Amino acid sequence: MSETWQGPGAQDRLRILRSTRSIAIVGASPNPARASYFVATYLLSSSPYDVYFVNPRATEILGHPVYPSLSELPVVPDLVDVFRRHEDLPGVLAETLAVGARTLWLQLGSWHEDVARDAEAAGLNVVMDRCIKIEHARFYGGLHLAGFDTGVISSRRADR
Repeated sequence: MSETWQGPGAQDRLRILRSTRSIAIVGASPNPARASYFVATYLLSSSPYDVYFVNPRATEILGHPVYPSLSELPVVPDLVDVFRRHEDLPGVLAETLAVGARTLWLQLGSWHEDVARDAEAAGLNVVMDRCIKIEHARFYGGLHLAGFDTGVISSRRADR
């Protein structure tokens, strides 16, 4: 099946990040080897966002409480960053709409055209198949913190 949904361009992604004050990471993991843990570490240390964790099987991540669902958060998050399986995404969209978040952000490798269309039809901003850590670092000069900027501009491999 071909991808037909078009995501927001760079300026719109920057606008989303600038207007965001709080982020809920759905599928956050206390396991340091998981991508959600790496993203959480970056967001807590290198961004201005209030970060909340959602995972029904965890109680604490990086010293912060973990909530079993979006509806149990103490705030309505501006942005819901999702680290869940493809088949779970319609349910995450339903929860996102129920709590009144403004943006649904699906991490790298996550693409669900029906969810994107339904979310946009309900008035949400939607970003798919992009890492919020990489996008924030790209716009705010932190790629070196994220391990992507070596400071070398060359097509040659470094000598070993």
